[in-house]
Amino acid sequence: MGRFFLGMHMYKLSYYVPVSYLESTKQALFDAGAGRVGNYDSCCWQTPGQGQFRPLVGSTPYRGVPGQLELVDEYKVEMICVQSSLENALGALRAAHPYEEPAIDVVRLESVP
Repeated sequence: MGRFFLGMHMYKLSYYVPVSYLESTKQALFDAGAGRVGNYDSCCWQTPGQGQFRPLVGSTPYRGVPGQLELVDEYKVEMICVQSSLENALGALRAAHPYEEPAIDVVRLESVP
């Protein structure tokens, strides 16, 4: 792991996505350079769960109607991304994701000896 981080700023990118868009969003990120670890590519962690939201007036929800609580079967996906690919990866994710406001987390990682 140390040689992978050497001289690079690394980030962990996480997002939630409905099951039907799982593979297409992952592929968009992989194509943009995310999910590369050492001599491997297409690396990620994914876990199933259930998301909840209530669209507000003025929203254009992927699913549901304004004012009503909606539950969706989703996956949480996590992957590594180097700083030089981060902007392209985030743009690719937003373009491939069906949600008007996708929940995306980006956390800078630190190398440990």
